[in-house]
Amino acid sequence: MKQTIRKWVLRISATGLLSAGFLVGIVLNPAILYASKTVVGNHTIYHNAPLNSAFFSAFNDAISSIEQSDLYHKNTTLNFCLDDGSYYPLLMEKVRGRAFGWGFHNIVALKGTTNYQANTVVKGSYKWNFSQLMTHEAAHCLQFLRFGLWKSNPIAGYPHWKWEGYAEYVSRKAIEQEDLVKNITRKLKQEKADPNGWGITFTDDTIAPRSYYHGWLLMQYCLDIKEITYEDLLADTTINRKRVEEEMMDWYIGQLEDFTHSGFKGSVN
Repeated sequence: MKQTIRKWVLRISATGLLSAGFLVGIVLNPAILYASKTVVGNHTIYHNAPLNSAFFSAFNDAISSIEQSDLYHKNTTLNFCLDDGSYYPLLMEKVRGRAFGWGFHNIVALKGTTNYQANTVVKGSYKWNFSQLMTHEAAHCLQFLRFGLWKSNPIAGYPHWKWEGYAEYVSRKAIEQEDLVKNITRKLKQEKADPNGWGITFTDDTIAPRSYYHGWLLMQYCLDIKEITYEDLLADTTINRKRVEEEMMDWYIGQLEDFTHSGFKGSVN
């Protein structure tokens, strides 16, 4: 009886390992589930539907933002997997959970209904800027490629604001997103108007989840104002969220007072 049980346990374990290996193999080789691929520079786009000029405009904007990251290397190669008819994005959703996209290893997988002309992707009742979404997920790839599996989230367990905040920092490069004072003001106004809202809305009617948005503000403050390098920020466990929040808001209030004292009559909206 014991020998029979042992055999069944071994068979089930072997089947489980084979199934897991097969799944990992598909996830890491998206070409299996796509009809077409297009190579642009170092990067490959996997797709089923034809690509148009509007897509390439958004894609080029994303690559331009990615290349500004301190984690980017000129030999970086990324694979972009579009949600245009392939089963791959649905598989990723089943494996990783519901999201607009996922960035891991050198793979950017996207999920949602994309309007290339409008540069938006919609999922449920929420809308994300498409080029910024590609950049956000690609930033996670840069983190993985720089730090490796064991020193990347979720394994490394870095605080959410340090990990997701950096992906937002790399991706949010529109003109209206450059100024930290205006970005903080936008957050405060929208949270006051709608305390229970899920996202912060930009002028193009796209959103950033509030937790991501707040992490982005903290990242802007640390990297741009305090001039801390991202790698030092990750490594320094004494730099905690509460402390940075307090420092950032003190800085913000000081900036508003400077505007007032200088006789500034405009708006920081």
